[in-house]
Amino acid sequence: MSILAVGSIAFDAVETPFGSREQILGGSCTHFAIAASFFTSVNVVAVVGEDFTDEQLAVFKSRKINTAGLERRPGKTFRWKGKYGYDLNTRETIYTHLNVFADFDPKIPEEFKDTPFLFLGNISPKLQLEVFKNTRPRFTALDTMNYWIESTPDELRELLQFVDLLIINDEEARELAREANLIKAARKILSFGPKRLVVKRGEYGAAMFSQESYFAMPAFPTEDVFDPTGAGDTFAGGFIGYLAAVNSTDENDMRRAMIYASVMASFNVEEFGCDRMLRLTYREINERFKYFKRIMHFEEIEFERKSV
Repeated sequence: MSILAVGSIAFDAVETPFGSREQILGGSCTHFAIAASFFTSVNVVAVVGEDFTDEQLAVFKSRKINTAGLERRPGKTFRWKGKYGYDLNTRETIYTHLNVFADFDPKIPEEFKDTPFLFLGNISPKLQLEVFKNTRPRFTALDTMNYWIESTPDELRELLQFVDLLIINDEEARELAREANLIKAARKILSFGPKRLVVKRGEYGAAMFSQESYFAMPAFPTEDVFDPTGAGDTFAGGFIGYLAAVNSTDENDMRRAMIYASVMASFNVEEFGCDRMLRLTYREINERFKYFKRIMHFEEIEFERKSV
């Protein structure tokens, strides 16, 4: 099954203790689509400026990514610059220039409207809801951030009623629920409407919640972390990409999707921008998946207390 992804395409500039890069291809739609394209075809809806060249477009067209919904407008592409210290879980935003993204009004091609899996990337809940109402997905996944939680809480709550899966980080989960305890926060968020919640916890892994189940996993033990930008969207791409590939959203496949999501994110952080993902092979993905499975496995035993 294919995926419709709606979000941003951007040029990023990144500084980390390990180096810096200017004008890296980034944005939520970019990282998501590249990761998901390893599993299935992806239809992209986004906007770029006149500075977006054929070379950058080729990154999408060389993969199973349909760019019929990519709008090119006069002006510059969305640009963002961030700086990381040795704690790569936190970053400082140096600048954000929305440019053509400031007036982004997603236009969904008719051929995309019946796409079975929908990923609503990090844009305003109002636009996300409009996209949802103008499409006919069987499964909808949503990303959001602190800015929308704080500035448009009512629109976000309305949208959550229709969502099958919400993917956010632990800070966002606590803020959305107004609960310090993550378990309590998850239960409250599920009461807002989403059928499942995945909470990303950076180097500490991720947890998945539903009304009936709970599943947690560590992060993949990656030694070479150069740039965490886009890891969350890559995680989402691996997650939804796997579900769409197997056309299943049952509990076992959801758990396998979590592992694939973490595997894809672990590759993304190894180099700046999308560089590592563009060299990634299926063999590497499968080998890392198997290794991850081995380090998480343990045998069931029955403990008996012996008398002394």
